[in-house]
Amino acid sequence: MKKAAVIILNWNGKELLNEFLPSVITHTPAEWADIIVADNGSTDDSLAFLQQHYPTIQIIPFEKNYGFAGGYNKAIQQIEHPVCVLLNSDVEVTEGWLTEPLRVFEKEPTVAAIQPKIKAYRNKAFFEYAGACGGFLDRYGYPFCRGRLFNTIEKDQGQYDSSTDILWASGAALFIRTNIYKAMGGLDENFFAHQEEIDLCWRIRRMGCRILCTPRSVVYHLGGATLEMEHPHKTFLNFRNNLLMLYKNLPATEYKKVMRCRFWLDYVAAFRLLVTGRIKNARAILKARKEVEELKKRYRKDAVSLSEPPVPEIYPHSLLTAYYVKGIKKFSGITF
Repeated sequence: MKKAAVIILNWNGKELLNEFLPSVITHTPAEWADIIVADNGSTDDSLAFLQQHYPTIQIIPFEKNYGFAGGYNKAIQQIEHPVCVLLNSDVEVTEGWLTEPLRVFEKEPTVAAIQPKIKAYRNKAFFEYAGACGGFLDRYGYPFCRGRLFNTIEKDQGQYDSSTDILWASGAALFIRTNIYKAMGGLDENFFAHQEEIDLCWRIRRMGCRILCTPRSVVYHLGGATLEMEHPHKTFLNFRNNLLMLYKNLPATEYKKVMRCRFWLDYVAAFRLLVTGRIKNARAILKARKEVEELKKRYRKDAVSLSEPPVPEIYPHSLLTAYYVKGIKKFSGITF
């Protein structure tokens, strides 16, 4: 059996496949990995395109769009490779991109998941928003990365080229042990899309496994191929899923403390959107807070024990304070 399955989830993405699939084929040694396209019920001619131009690529077709989480869960249930790679259809890979992650998996049995260095496809000197050089959270649930705090994205000057433990690996290019993915139940399908990989990685860290960024592996991510950054539905999913993730992964007492602050922070965010004319985005935050209350009923809050050791990759302070009050704009200025 080959070491890895590189799984590309597709939904009406013929143009993306045409642009990005060639790099995956060129830089993925056939003796190491299989390339698989899991199709989320596309209604364009994606499948015909693949069958005509890439007849040797395995296709897993679904009858409808199950979202990012559901699509990958259904695909990986059919995978037996030791490692699966969740790769967005808008990612260009580079020579040797598999080498370091697969080497680490062989040498480090406690490592469950790995992220490569992710740079911007349209501006290759800079990191890319969704993952950069490895992800973290602050105590209130705000994600950030080595190379990206909020919307401030750093130029890659080799400042984060060391391999390091992280809290979460971006779903744009996520290497994970297949047995651990399945044992954890995969991505939470209640999320549908956005931040589900953060939730999965946080659950993995709580189990005592490690997650790494290996910057010697480099990929380039286009980003925004599904929803634009300011799209109201993206705002809704990000806020709803972030709040749900906190509910699932924080002990009850800590969760109550965090949510007292998040109540004000979320309404301030909604007010700022409202006064800047982004009315639909403001409404999306209010809708997200309402819907998460219904989703919470599907989980047992007592599942998170106070006896669990703290996760060291969670910044114990407010990223908002560091960024807006103290003026810290680079990851190197954050002290855990």
